[in-house]
Amino acid sequence: MKFSDGNWLTRKGVSVHAPALVHEAVIEHDAITLYAPCKPIHHRGATLDGPLLTIRLSSPMPDVIRVQVQHLKGIRNLGPAFTLHEQPRNIEVLETGDRIEMTSGSLKVQVQRNPWSIAFFNEHGQLTKSGNRGLAYVLDNGVPHMREQLGLSVGECVYGLGERFTPFVKNGQIVDIWNRDGGTNSEQAYKNVPFYLTNRGYGVFVNHPELVSYEVGSELVSRVQFSVEGESLDYFIVNGPTPKQVLERYTSLTGKPALPPAWSFGLWLTTSFTTNYDEQTVNQFVDGMAERNIPLRVFHFDCFWMKEFEWCNFEWDRRVFPDPEGMLARLKAKGLNICVWINPYIAQKSPLFDEAANLGYLLKRPNGDVWQWDLWQAGMGIVDFTHPGARAWFAEKLKRLIDMGVDCFKTDFGERIPTDVVYYDGSDPLKMHNYYTQIYNRVVFDTLKQHVGEREAVVFSRSATAGGQQFPVHWGGDCSATYESMAESLRGGLSLTMSGFGFWSHDIGGFEETSTPDLYKRWTAFGLLSSHSRLHGNASYRVPWIYDDEAVDVLRHFTQLKYRLMPYLYAAAAEAASSGIPVMRAMVLEFPGDPACDYLDRQYMLGPALMVAPVFQEDGFVSYYLPHGTWTHLLSGETVSGGSWRREQYDYFSLPLFVRENAILPLGARSDRPDYDFADGVEFHVFALQDGQSATCTLYGTDGNFAGTLAVQRHGNEIELTPAHLEKPWSVCLRGRPGRASSVVGGTAEQTEQGLHIIPDAPRNPIRVQFQP
Repeated sequence: MKFSDGNWLTRKGVSVHAPALVHEAVIEHDAITLYAPCKPIHHRGATLDGPLLTIRLSSPMPDVIRVQVQHLKGIRNLGPAFTLHEQPRNIEVLETGDRIEMTSGSLKVQVQRNPWSIAFFNEHGQLTKSGNRGLAYVLDNGVPHMREQLGLSVGECVYGLGERFTPFVKNGQIVDIWNRDGGTNSEQAYKNVPFYLTNRGYGVFVNHPELVSYEVGSELVSRVQFSVEGESLDYFIVNGPTPKQVLERYTSLTGKPALPPAWSFGLWLTTSFTTNYDEQTVNQFVDGMAERNIPLRVFHFDCFWMKEFEWCNFEWDRRVFPDPEGMLARLKAKGLNICVWINPYIAQKSPLFDEAANLGYLLKRPNGDVWQWDLWQAGMGIVDFTHPGARAWFAEKLKRLIDMGVDCFKTDFGERIPTDVVYYDGSDPLKMHNYYTQIYNRVVFDTLKQHVGEREAVVFSRSATAGGQQFPVHWGGDCSATYESMAESLRGGLSLTMSGFGFWSHDIGGFEETSTPDLYKRWTAFGLLSSHSRLHGNASYRVPWIYDDEAVDVLRHFTQLKYRLMPYLYAAAAEAASSGIPVMRAMVLEFPGDPACDYLDRQYMLGPALMVAPVFQEDGFVSYYLPHGTWTHLLSGETVSGGSWRREQYDYFSLPLFVRENAILPLGARSDRPDYDFADGVEFHVFALQDGQSATCTLYGTDGNFAGTLAVQRHGNEIELTPAHLEKPWSVCLRGRPGRASSVVGGTAEQTEQGLHIIPDAPRNPIRVQFQP
């Protein structure tokens, strides 16, 4: 929201009251409270008439500083509020002349008393500052707002703010944190998160679930402005100095992602949305994939598993699925997990509408009527998840499906939540608009945890806000079957993962319309090199044989490749769950010191070692950048030097897929399923290990537990391989080796096309390899 009229004036009807000085500071063991009048105090009479802002500085955990500002504190906060995982701590305070400094870890806030300013520093210097008329209480035609403006330095880029399909770098954009169902080709977003980070090594989390309005260098071009309606403002500065450390600390505050089950990383196939289907159709799809040796892992039933006009009734449409229990058992006997579509809306024709309305489980208008409209479902109501009875009622409907054989749920919608409603617990409807999805997904996720187990719980969700990363997985929403939409989907995914979300997916081939065979094959490569991979569409099926025979081969090729990559991908998933660092990473996240990576949004790192650049052109040409170092193409074995841009043409069975130097990439022994014993028969591929360097690879089991490590060190012409806790057969392939092996101690070696293949004499054996230059 803009309040100004150029650099000097304010808009008509706007008055800005910014702190002029610190009149009094109260220092306690865990906080500093500052009293800041909005005009100079030259005599006692100046203390009359006008706002006095109360500013509290504290630290909920090391390297995080909280700033809370109040004008009128008598305003009731009806909630909801984000759940924060705070670790209260004492603070270090230093007063020097006209300055007050508070330190938390390596993060310092410095307050200048007169004139007022507040600045944040880490060990590398100043991060950002709020100075002249930055922080302010603003009246906009009588409506109160709180505003902050934090400085942007030269070359500073802003990322995050949720899953946004606009340009990846947010500088110059107006962003409203307000969940909407607008598709992937608009400025609206399904997943709005009031958190951003910059390439200067810090992040900012605005602790407000309601509408937060951002002007990212779009009102004052050297500042990020954020404002909320009301009498108070609450935000956190999160130190890095690396962007990974920012995400680690931010997700420590708002919640780490859960670790999805290994089977969920497999290929998902859906019925698509408005297509006609029954058990015979489903079996044709499932059997057709098996006949073509495409290892499908999850089958999803979209909306029409329920009767039309009755979403949601949580009942199978017996006209087309007369024996759902038997059908699900037959599908699961084929090695599939089952997902079904749901949403939090109850259509008027649903048998559950009267039940929910009579129990008081639907949102109401202020006059007591059930809130209803006809958009999406005729006469639909919306479940009021603030009612504990409604949560239990909704969970019981899900349990019946789980008992029937359903393994997970696609939790669609949750964005179009009205504000002219009354909640059971008295929540503020404006704050609940974005937060509603949090309760909705938590209810579903917790129900799954209770009935299938914590390690088996997973949802496929479209809407989210801050903290929603705790309930994975999220997908990108309604994209179109175009290259432009494929690229905007990737931008959205990278923005989301820069906002603390560990796992992300998208509709392979595009949701709207039907892609060309060319686009389908290119999107297939992108989709199978994402954390989660789903074939889904609107009015047409997404099985590959309706495109052409080559599409079948491409889908098989990349599905099998992903399954062999599962030891690596699941280790990256375990890292996401423990640290908050996402599986799919913007290049700037992995290479923050390389300015060429600041704006890259058509390529990404899949885990810490693997660079992926999808092809976005029909002619197969792709331009991509490799940071400095030696890079090896995973499929071709080509070795190239980084630090420059490359432009190449690829067929449908390849794309830029490079492994960075000094990396160990574990490849699993199976390509027929994603969930297997990753340590049994694993091949550790070691890429371009440089002299004096070492690398470590950690394996995890499908239960998420540690399963062993391999450490590799190179000293001149000698490489040492040291296993730990590896009990089953494994081997090593040294790629980009420094020369021919002259001796191998502790194992045997054989030269192959890919490199030197080494097998230990026993799983626990260390190995030493000598090379002759």
